[in-house]
Amino acid sequence: MASLTRHLTLQNGIFLAGLALGAYHLMVVSGVIAISTMPMRVTHVMLALSLLFVIKPASERLAGTSIDRVISALLVVATVAASVWMLTRWKPIAFSGGITTDMDFYAGVVLLIIVFEAARRGIGLILAAITLVFFLYPFVAPYMPGVLEGRGATLSRIVQVLTTDTQGIYGIPVGVAATYIIVFTIFGALLSNFGAGDFFFELSVRCTRGLRAASAKSAVLFSTLIGMVSGSAAGNVAVTGTVTIPIMKREGYAPHQAAAIEAVASTGGQIMPPVMGAAAFIMAEIVGVPYTAVMAAAIVPALLFFGSAFMVVHLQAVKSGIAPNQGAAVSEEALSKVLLNGSPFIAAFGVLITMMLMGYSPFMASLWAMVVLIAGDIVWNRKIDRVFFEKLFRSVSEGARSVVTISAACAAAGIIAGILGVTGLGSKIATLIDVASGGYLFLALFFTMLTSIILGMGLPTTAAYLILATVVAPALVKLDVPVLTAHFFVFYYGCISTITPPVALASYVAGGIAGANVNKVGWVAASYAATSFVLPFAFVYGPGLLMGADLLGNVVAVVTAVVGTFAIAVAIIGTLNAPLPAWLRVIVGVAGLCLLFQGWLSAAIGLILFTGVVIFDRMAKPKERTA
Repeated sequence: MASLTRHLTLQNGIFLAGLALGAYHLMVVSGVIAISTMPMRVTHVMLALSLLFVIKPASERLAGTSIDRVISALLVVATVAASVWMLTRWKPIAFSGGITTDMDFYAGVVLLIIVFEAARRGIGLILAAITLVFFLYPFVAPYMPGVLEGRGATLSRIVQVLTTDTQGIYGIPVGVAATYIIVFTIFGALLSNFGAGDFFFELSVRCTRGLRAASAKSAVLFSTLIGMVSGSAAGNVAVTGTVTIPIMKREGYAPHQAAAIEAVASTGGQIMPPVMGAAAFIMAEIVGVPYTAVMAAAIVPALLFFGSAFMVVHLQAVKSGIAPNQGAAVSEEALSKVLLNGSPFIAAFGVLITMMLMGYSPFMASLWAMVVLIAGDIVWNRKIDRVFFEKLFRSVSEGARSVVTISAACAAAGIIAGILGVTGLGSKIATLIDVASGGYLFLALFFTMLTSIILGMGLPTTAAYLILATVVAPALVKLDVPVLTAHFFVFYYGCISTITPPVALASYVAGGIAGANVNKVGWVAASYAATSFVLPFAFVYGPGLLMGADLLGNVVAVVTAVVGTFAIAVAIIGTLNAPLPAWLRVIVGVAGLCLLFQGWLSAAIGLILFTGVVIFDRMAKPKERTA
C-alpha cells in the first residue's frame, strides 16, 4: 500500500513538474515573462534535466529501488545548484570579458557531468560515448596523427567555453529546444488529446477506401499525418502501428511486410511540412534561414518519399495478389460530417501555415494555432468542464515532458559544437573528407552518406542531426554545396538511419508490434525506402528538387523525379502488371536513377529505358495483365 501511494505521489509530482515546465515556456515565448537569452537557456536546462532524472531511472536493473531514488535526487540537487550558480554569475562573467573564478570552474564541471549522465539516461550510451570522445579530443590532440593533430586546450579553458556562454551547453540547440521545439511538442500533445488522431485515421481510411492495398495506403497516409506532429519515427510507430499493422496483416500482408511499411511511413513523417521533426527547427536556426524556407525546400522530397511508399505498397499488393477492398472499418457518417467534426484541427493547421507564410515566427504561429484549436473545441462541444481542463493540462504536461530527452541531446550536441569551435576539429574533419574524396563531389557525398548513417544508427533523429550538422555538413559546404542543401543531405540520412540495419529503431518497434523478425523487418523497410537513399544525391545535383532552380527547372525536376521514383519502386518490388525477370528489374532501376539525377541527357535515357520496360511488360504478359 505504501509503495502504491509513493508511486501515485511520484506520478502526480512528475505531472505537475511537466505542467510547470510547459506553462513557464509558453509564458516565455508568448512574452508574458521577459527574460534574456542566457538565463532562459540555463533555466530550461535546469528544469528539463531535473525532470529527466526523475522520469528516467539510472538503469533498468535499479529502476524503482531506493538506490536509484537517492542517485536521482542527488543529480536533481546538483543540477539545480549548478544552474542557480550560473544564473547568478552569467552577467558578471559577460561584463568582465570572460573572467571566471574557481567556483565557476567547479560548477561547470558538475554541469558537464550532469549533461553526460542526462544524455546516457535520456538517449542512450551511444550519444554519451560520442560526446565523450569529442570532449577528450583537446587533451589528446597534440598526440594525434596527420590532419587530426592539434594544439589542444586545458581543462579550465574547455569548461569555461562549454558552460559560461552560448558556445557550449547553452548554445543554439538548447535555445531551439527551449523555444521552437517545446511549443510544438505541446501543440502535438493538444492535437492528440483533443482527438486529432481519430480524425486523421478516419480521414485517411476514407481517402483510400476501395483501392487495392487500402489498409497499407491508409497506414501510409495516417502515419504521415501523425508523424508531422510527433516528429519521432519510433514514437510514431508506437502510436500508429498498433492500429495499422493488424489491419494490414488481415488484408494479406506478411507480418514483416506490414511492419516494414509502417516503419517507412512513420520515418517519413519527420520530413513532411508544415510541422516537421524537431531537427528541422534546429536546421533553420543553424543555417540562418526562416523556417518557411526549410518547409519550402522539404515539400518536394517529402512528397516523393510518400509517393514512393504508396507505389511500393500498391505494387507489393499486385505481386501478392491482394484484391481491392474497403480497408479498415469506419463510421457511416458522410465525409462532410467527418470534415466538420475535424474543423478545429483543420483550422489550427490552417492558422499555423498561414501565419508562417506571413512571416511570423514558428512558435508564435503555433501559439495561435493552439488558441484556435482550443477555441474550436469549445465552440464545437459547447462546454468547458472538468474533462476539458484535464485534456488541456495533460497536454501541456505531456508536451513538456516529451522535450526533456531532446533537451539532453541538445545539451550534449552543444558540447560537441563547442569542442569543434575551440579546437578547429570541424574544419579538420571537412578537410579529411575532402582529401579522401580527392575533391570529387560524388565521393564526398558517398562518404558523407556513410558517416551520416553510421552516426545516426541507434540515435533519435534530433540527436543524429545535431551531430551531423556540426561534424559532417561543413565538409559539403567546403565543396561548394549550398549550406541548406548540405544540411538537408545529412538531415535526410539522419532520418532514414532509423530504418537502416543493423540498428533500426523504428523497424525494431514495428517488428515487435507485428510479431515479426526485427532484422527481417529492418532489411525489408530499407528496401522499401530505397528511393530515400538516392534522393539526397539527386537534390544536390538537381537543385530543382529543393525548389532552388528557375520555374522550368523546378517543374522538370519534379516531373522526372516522380517518374524515376515510380521506376525505382518497380525495381524494388519486381512487378509492374506482372512479375519482371531480374534483368528487367536492373534496367528499370537504372532508368529510375537516370530520371532522378537531373539533366536532359540522363532524363532522356531514363525515359527511353523505362518506356521500353513498360512496353515489353504489356506485350509479354497479356494473360496476366487481363487477369
